[in-house]
Amino acid sequence: MDKMHLARMQFYGNHGLFPEENKLGQRFYVDLTLSLDLSEAGRTDEIGTTVNYAELYERVKQIVEGRTFRLIEALAENIASDVLHQYTNVNDVTVRVIKPHPPFDIHFDGVTVEIVRKRESL
Repeated sequence: MDKMHLARMQFYGNHGLFPEENKLGQRFYVDLTLSLDLSEAGRTDEIGTTVNYAELYERVKQIVEGRTFRLIEALAENIASDVLHQYTNVNDVTVRVIKPHPPFDIHFDGVTVEIVRKRESL
């Protein structure tokens, strides 16, 4: 199966358990990997035979910036569900949500959640 990757999309969201996170917000990164057949797009050079990644970026932006989730797991699940419902040519999607600066008094390079959802599980 072919793959399409959208790497390190950057958004500003208000996700987290703490009231300060919901009020102040912070930066989030989202990576997507879509599994789909890209052979027709390669042969025809037509956008209608693939996923328009500019449109997909806007859909993800609406989810990340337009809603508030307590858990980045829920954010990832909502993105995966939207992708599989909107793009019927996608067989499965991997969603990685990165919270680079969690509000804890510990030092590490962020928290990442990665989920894989398949069309047959809909």
